[in-house]
Amino acid sequence: MVAAAAQPILVFMLVIGGVAKLVTAGRDSEPGAFGRLGPAVLAPESWRKNALICCAIGEFGLVAGLLLVDHPAPRWMTVAFFTVATYVLYDLRRRRPDAGCGCFGDVSATPVGLRAISRTLVLTGMAVIVALDGSPGLPAPDWQVLAWLAGFTVVLLALSPEIEETYARLKYRAPCELRPFAPERAAARLRSSAVWRNHVHLLGSELPSDSWRELCWRFFVFEALNGAEVVFAVYLSGRRPPVRVAVVGGHTPIQQSIPVSASL
Repeated sequence: MVAAAAQPILVFMLVIGGVAKLVTAGRDSEPGAFGRLGPAVLAPESWRKNALICCAIGEFGLVAGLLLVDHPAPRWMTVAFFTVATYVLYDLRRRRPDAGCGCFGDVSATPVGLRAISRTLVLTGMAVIVALDGSPGLPAPDWQVLAWLAGFTVVLLALSPEIEETYARLKYRAPCELRPFAPERAAARLRSSAVWRNHVHLLGSELPSDSWRELCWRFFVFEALNGAEVVFAVYLSGRRPPVRVAVVGGHTPIQQSIPVSASL
């Protein structure tokens, strides 16, 4: 029963993920745009568009296997796909905190956070259930299956930052990069974050010596007590935007903090 509810969700997520990647790859994006999306970040720049297309084709192949093939191989390949996706998102969050997961094309440009990683973990668990006790095709309607289906849907919606990004795009009718955002609002987000509270003791002054915006990020530079500079970066989209920090120069080597969300 649980597998019957999980399978259509896996099929739906793979289909919309593949379609969104193809749409994104087909657009004329500015230079470096694909380098901010999950599967493309790991490829050389000249291959990033092809990486999105190949990932989409792979997702469509998994959908065909889940729906048409009465063999465990496609189901376990789906488990492998979501397992690898979970690791890739974890690695992206650690090595490229500015990059989005790219799960649904450029709609998933929000920097990878715990919600996106948790979502792939949930999908991996659902894929395991389907692999252990699944069958090809879509299940017949049943109230218990529908109840499980609704429960899985609610969990995945709660773990999807794309909902907020899509709402913001519809509301402002402009991508994050072009959306106006007052520096004062970004400064207020910074001062309400755990990152600020953990590093404010390093600052010689709470007034920034410099500030600028790059795409969806607002940067603030503060003079530190040891002669270094503390650079904060605030993401300008979402209700709980990520905040990053790096300590540069001075008497200490360059170091970058572990990414911490402003919601923590």
